[in-house]
Amino acid sequence: QVRMVESGGGLVEAGGSLKLSCKTSGIIWSAFSGNSMAWYRQAPGKQRELIATIESSGGTNYADSVKGRFAISRDNAKRTVYLQLNALKPEETGLYYCQYPSYPNAWGQGTQVTVSS
Repeated sequence: QVRMVESGGGLVEAGGSLKLSCKTSGIIWSAFSGNSMAWYRQAPGKQRELIATIESSGGTNYADSVKGRFAISRDNAKRTVYLQLNALKPEETGLYYCQYPSYPNAWGQGTQVTVSS
């Protein structure tokens, strides 16, 4: 069973930083390392939105709203993907989820990020 466990969220002031982690299980090493991973954000009352992806090659893509402030990375040996959040804004408060696109319905519980103004 494919599972995602997100962690690292918390309460920070505007302009602060956090590093999120997503530990996966149920994915063999070759499947994890050979596929992309993604981070999503769901703000209160809004739909979940894609904010960052990382390809098996290490190539990255970001939503325009986070480009230059967030950084996605991966550790294939640990089957873990990370999201560094910098210069956080209050409107970025929400639940952050990772996704293994090969199993798009396998969502974790998310990790809460709260940015105070």
